[in-house]
Amino acid sequence: MSVVWTVLIAVLVFAALIFIHELGHFLMAKLNGIKVDEFALGMGPTLLKWGKGETTYALRLFPIGGFCKMEGEDEGSLNERAFCNKKVWRRILVVVAGALTNIVLGFIILLCLTSSQDLIGSTQVAKFNEGSISQNSGLQAGDIIERINGNKTNIDYDILYALMRDKDGVVDMEVLRGDEIVKLDAVKFNMQELEDGTKTIQLDFKVKGEEKTFLNVVHHSFFWTGAIIKVVWTSLLDLITGNFGFNQLSGPVGVATAIGQASSMGLSSLFLMIAFITINLGVFNLLPFPALDGGRLVFLIIEGIRRKPIKPEYEGYVHLAGLLLLFLLMIAVTFNDIARLITGG
Repeated sequence: MSVVWTVLIAVLVFAALIFIHELGHFLMAKLNGIKVDEFALGMGPTLLKWGKGETTYALRLFPIGGFCKMEGEDEGSLNERAFCNKKVWRRILVVVAGALTNIVLGFIILLCLTSSQDLIGSTQVAKFNEGSISQNSGLQAGDIIERINGNKTNIDYDILYALMRDKDGVVDMEVLRGDEIVKLDAVKFNMQELEDGTKTIQLDFKVKGEEKTFLNVVHHSFFWTGAIIKVVWTSLLDLITGNFGFNQLSGPVGVATAIGQASSMGLSSLFLMIAFITINLGVFNLLPFPALDGGRLVFLIIEGIRRKPIKPEYEGYVHLAGLLLLFLLMIAVTFNDIARLITGG
């Protein structure tokens, strides 16, 4: 796939996801009677501007962001419809709406992908590969896997993720065998080495496919969304605790490359990548870090507890510091992405 085509697809995906995020803020603000001064897609100089009412709609030059500028969002205002003059719970709804909209979009995409499958993967073991080690260590065909290393398994994706995180090829399982919960200690698997040198479990069994119904399509999509949220959180924790190195972190360049690779594999792979990115965007924005929606949420919660807002200028300083740190992180991971592209790592 050409570089131009990869960049174009990546820009369109980023622009669409940012639009959805800001649209969540915009619609919730309107629902709560908050005056929105400008709704813009992109940053920098204005290319197009329209709107005769109270809100100006704009398309800006650089497709690297967007914003929903509300009256009284970052400063005081005498307008009763200003953001700062609304009750705390209404402002909380507006702040979290963007991230939740991204997550809901991810769920809708996964719902469509699940609906397009011939069968839906379950957590019941259907059959084993020839020479299966897990079968020899206690797992049986027909077992419904309930837990792996204490983690609940709701769908087949949970099984894959739990096994992928294991380091030594030996896991503890709880399975439903008939009407009885059976504990299987030390179920063993072969380990395989990936191209990057990391080792992971080699799955040696297949799960049963179920016929689609409305309920199990929704069930599978819901828990698939939850599984991706869990992946994002655990990946962040792994980064903080040192289980993942900084060189494994990807920024816009790395994500754009992944989007290009996914699009070359077909629409299903592309939309799965988009679902993962939009859910990631939603979860990341809810982190309690300054300049993110989660950081603003913390200030609103503090205001709700002490029944008095923190001075806007102090909150502004905190968010500015957070924004600078995010820009530095963005620059660092971008250089990391470029270095990986150059070295082929």
